[in-house]
Amino acid sequence: MGIKPISMFKNYFKLAWRNLIYNRLYSLLNILGLATGMAVALIIGLWIWYQYSYDRFLPDSQQIYKAGLKGTGNNGEVYAYLVSPMPLAEALRRDVPGIKHAVMTDWIKPHGLVAGEKKIYLPGIIAENDFLKIFQYPLLKGRAEQVLNDPYSIVLTESTAKSLFGNEDPLNKIVRIDNQNNLKVTGVLKDIPDNSTLKFNYVIPYEYLIQNSDIKEYLNMWGKITSNVYVSLQPGVSYAQVEPALKKIIARYNPEEYKHSHTEVIMQEMKDWHLYTEFKNGVATGGMISYVRVFSITGILVLLIACINFMNLSTARSEKRAKEVGVRKVMGSQRYELILQFLTESFVITFAAFIVSLLLVQIALPSFNTLTQATIRIPYTNVFFWVIMISYLLLTGLLAGSRPAFYLSSFRPVRILKADRGAVRSRKMLVLIQFSCSITLIISTIIIYQQIKYAQERPVGYDQQRLMMTDASSDLKKNYPALKNDLLQSGVVTDVTMSSETVIALRNFSSIENWPGKTPVEEVGAAVVFVADNNYFKTMDIDLAAGRDFTGNTSADSLNVIVNEAAIKRMKLKDPIGQVIAYNGRHNLKIIGVAKDAIMESPFSSPTPTVFMYSPGGARFITYRLSPKVSTTKAVDRIAGIFGQYNTAYPYIYKFADEAYAKKFELEMLIGKLTGLFSLLAIFISCLGLFGLASYMAEQRTKEIGIRKVLGASIMQLWALLSREFIVLVMISCLIASPLAFYFLNNWLEKYVYRISIGPLVFILAAIITVGITVLTVSFHAVRAAMVNPVRSLKTE
Repeated sequence: MGIKPISMFKNYFKLAWRNLIYNRLYSLLNILGLATGMAVALIIGLWIWYQYSYDRFLPDSQQIYKAGLKGTGNNGEVYAYLVSPMPLAEALRRDVPGIKHAVMTDWIKPHGLVAGEKKIYLPGIIAENDFLKIFQYPLLKGRAEQVLNDPYSIVLTESTAKSLFGNEDPLNKIVRIDNQNNLKVTGVLKDIPDNSTLKFNYVIPYEYLIQNSDIKEYLNMWGKITSNVYVSLQPGVSYAQVEPALKKIIARYNPEEYKHSHTEVIMQEMKDWHLYTEFKNGVATGGMISYVRVFSITGILVLLIACINFMNLSTARSEKRAKEVGVRKVMGSQRYELILQFLTESFVITFAAFIVSLLLVQIALPSFNTLTQATIRIPYTNVFFWVIMISYLLLTGLLAGSRPAFYLSSFRPVRILKADRGAVRSRKMLVLIQFSCSITLIISTIIIYQQIKYAQERPVGYDQQRLMMTDASSDLKKNYPALKNDLLQSGVVTDVTMSSETVIALRNFSSIENWPGKTPVEEVGAAVVFVADNNYFKTMDIDLAAGRDFTGNTSADSLNVIVNEAAIKRMKLKDPIGQVIAYNGRHNLKIIGVAKDAIMESPFSSPTPTVFMYSPGGARFITYRLSPKVSTTKAVDRIAGIFGQYNTAYPYIYKFADEAYAKKFELEMLIGKLTGLFSLLAIFISCLGLFGLASYMAEQRTKEIGIRKVLGASIMQLWALLSREFIVLVMISCLIASPLAFYFLNNWLEKYVYRISIGPLVFILAAIITVGITVLTVSFHAVRAAMVNPVRSLKTE
């Protein structure tokens, strides 16, 4: 009994292999189309797996959270963000049962490190002592509970330690930071994985920052929202258990803020940090997760298109196998045996396609990783991967082969002798589905690129050309007047300024608490930029809409502010010059000027309300504009020498404003490139199917073509005869895809404040592209069939 099924499947495999070899063209089209679809689905699946893997490698990651605030704005809309006031960490430790650790950290930013002759400039994190107890990154040297106890200690990652000390043991060695203080190496961390939200090269105790900056005055200031606070819960404690205590913290320590906006503390679980970065109505709903969902659907659609190809090409060849089915039925074969035979053929082709798809993915991954800045690999040694792949293989084989198997096995003599109109209709329906999916992807690609182009061409409100930025080290800040003078005297720089923020990023936010005409419940959230001289707006080329600039004198400007148009609009001030406001606990600030709006954050959003204050001590970035009369290369070389005079401990590092601004489009550009790539592959797979179907139809209508040629039909008329059906199907697909694409893309565009409107030209262009590709694909067989000698066409079989 056990031998018969084995022999039967052995026989089925032989038949499948012979059929594969006998129909080489259709086998090649099937395998290539299915392999491409499987490769796209697999590479998208690996990318999605990579996105979900972020931060989950850490022990107890499900107990780690990031704190933030949620409240109600002036318009009644609920806002939320994951930045906290500085005293929050201590309040969480003290007042919330169930919290194991809570730490405050500064932003991850670069510092200069020197050890002997080795100099590096890399980003690191400044954090409170329990940081490595929450984030249990593997420590190669040192103990997590001790390494950050000394304010003048530093924990290096493995690669940073190697850069500074080579193969020497770095423990207890001295590293000089920012040419100011010496830090002792107390620990070495294994390098932070690429799929980590927090990426840094060293950790410095927060106590060091307190002792070496003016940050101490802000430690108890609840209105200054500038810190990142991370929390770990006790084992077995859930977020729901600590949430009631979280809601009471702002009411207890900042009752005025709570009264105005009902602000409360929220926390986001670590697994969501990478995927959910956008908040709407106080809930994390968007971010990378939106693109994960989009590409999940894209992978399924491309695989579905490939499976439809398989079904269509297999059923189109059904008449060739009708006699085989009839003979086998006469010989006593049961329908289930025929189904098993044809499913075996499907699985043989699917397995071959799967092997080819693995090869395609392996070849494509290096380029894909470069494009997505990821480190994705095929996990060949992972058992779970192979369980998924086998399930994936079986499901694809069943999906691709189900219709041919059940259709061919159901043949009856009467259907063999007559044209099967039902099969023709179903093939047409599958082609419609296939091209509707492909056209939707094409329209998506066009809309995404239009949206990116629209934002890229948006006026930014300042001149980006030849504008350069350099981090201000302690030596540069100390010598800023002399540095500025030397840069201006060099002839390669026209303007210089120093400020707390770069022109392409804002990080310091608080609230405008009082202004003329303010109602008791109103409050305006605004960024603050501290400027070090009266040359800021001139250097950036930001015009003043009203009023005057700072004088450059600390005593004269300490209570003066300049605000941008967005802030004036939010405060509804009709005559702002000379009006007095309160910002971040500072009262009696007089508005002396109104700056025109500049895009200093997202190019897709409205300008951020911003307050500019004169405070040389708060500046951290030097910005300077190159002279248009000097080549960039010559200017950079000259500037490097000047910076080197005042910053001897570190190399000269700079950024161009236009290049830094362009990076704001990286995610959208990546999505556009991936969508375009997958659209091309979807069309390629669909055209493989059309190529096969056109070949089959030309073969089926050989005698009809011969008769029409004898009766005087031209090649053009015969081409139109064979192409018309496919062109009509594709045009109907355009009509189906257009409203679907409009609905989904219009919803996608709603997340952008600054966005395009979708016009009809997009759908017309997508239709022209698709019809053009279809005509090119079908024409090969149509023209070849039309040019065959009618004598050959009319020969009897």
